[in-house]
Amino acid sequence: MKVLGIESSCDETGVAIYDGTAGLIADQLHSQIDLHAAYGGVVPELASRDHIRRLPLLVREALAQAGCTFAELDAVAYTAGPGLAGALLVGASFAEALALSLSIPALPIHHLEGHLLSPLLAARPPVFPFVALLVSGGHTQLMEVTGVGQYALLGETVDDAAGEAFDKTAKLLGLGYPGGPQLARLAEAGCGGRFKLPRPMLRSGDLDFSFSGLKTAVLNVVSSPGWRAEDGADLAADFQDAVVEVLCAKALRALSDTGLTQLVVAGGVGANRQLRARLDAAAGCRGWSVHYPEPALCTDNGAMIAFAGALRLAAGERTCGARVVKVRPRWPLAELQAPAPV
Repeated sequence: MKVLGIESSCDETGVAIYDGTAGLIADQLHSQIDLHAAYGGVVPELASRDHIRRLPLLVREALAQAGCTFAELDAVAYTAGPGLAGALLVGASFAEALALSLSIPALPIHHLEGHLLSPLLAARPPVFPFVALLVSGGHTQLMEVTGVGQYALLGETVDDAAGEAFDKTAKLLGLGYPGGPQLARLAEAGCGGRFKLPRPMLRSGDLDFSFSGLKTAVLNVVSSPGWRAEDGADLAADFQDAVVEVLCAKALRALSDTGLTQLVVAGGVGANRQLRARLDAAAGCRGWSVHYPEPALCTDNGAMIAFAGALRLAAGERTCGARVVKVRPRWPLAELQAPAPV
């Protein structure tokens, strides 16, 4: 069983092929960072146009890397949401048309499900059930995961996501695009403890998050009369400490509340080294385990979509009725259902 996966939800064009026996046999990715850097953020129209240009080339390169032909594909999986509407439509249209021409199933995949399941591709994968911490530019959520498509929301951000707060704080510090990774690197050169920043909702008694107030606290610091640009590294370190402390506390509480012993961390912020180190240390003391995707699979990629599609295909899911190109720019993960054989 070979599944071609297509990811085009934002500013990365990803194409991969997952084989049910051999595993991941092709993985191609094009990042649009250079394209959007001049604007300080993603320009949706430019993103869509670049996906159109890149997809056919990346598909050919993936097939060549895997050493297979179109005729050997068993299904095409694609990101149907959430994400930028135009970017999603490019990938969905391409995938549906390709699947129709090959008379094989087309599988619309939830972007966050791809992230959530990507640690199963690691050398030390988790097993169901587990708690998942999804931390990316647009999402911060805790989910109880009992199987493919079986996700119960435990808590989520009430305003800015962790990655969004990283990006906005990076702008306040005068860092370029993409801001989150640059802020994390700057924090490593800083000395924490100088600035008293809040830990929003740390003791709220629930598993929800809030990072907008933390970003505002940073704004107040950099707007104060005594602010010096050379103190940016120290402020970045304190900001990162605050985010990591809240994420760790809530994730560990989710494990305690559910009685589960495995935590999966996925999404771009999941690559943060301080977050990983603190989670590993805290979970290890309690006899729990933490699982991450391979570093290359933390950002958006086609491999996670191909893999999620393969799991759903193996469970019997197929395309129903007439093919319709439909995407969902807003799509709560909790609405997702287990694979439905037809």
